[in-house]
Amino acid sequence: MNGARIVGIILLVCGGLSLAYGGFSYTKSQSEVDLGIVSFQVEERERVNLPVWFGVGLLVVGGGLLVGAGRKA
Repeated sequence: MNGARIVGIILLVCGGLSLAYGGFSYTKSQSEVDLGIVSFQVEERERVNLPVWFGVGLLVVGGGLLVGAGRKA
C-alpha cells in the first residue's frame, strides 16, 4: 500500500464523518481564579460547523486518489 492510497482512505473517512456529524465541538478554558480555598474556572464549549461541500470535496479527492493510485500500480 503506497502513500497515496493511505491518504485517500483517510480523506474518505474524514469526508464521511464530516457529512455524518456536520462538525465538531471542543471545550476551551477562559479563565481561572484561585482565592485560597475557593477556585473558579470558566469553560466555554465551542462548535465548529463544517459545510456540506467540504465533506463532499473530501470524498471526491479521496476517491480520486484511490482510483489514481490503483491505475499507476
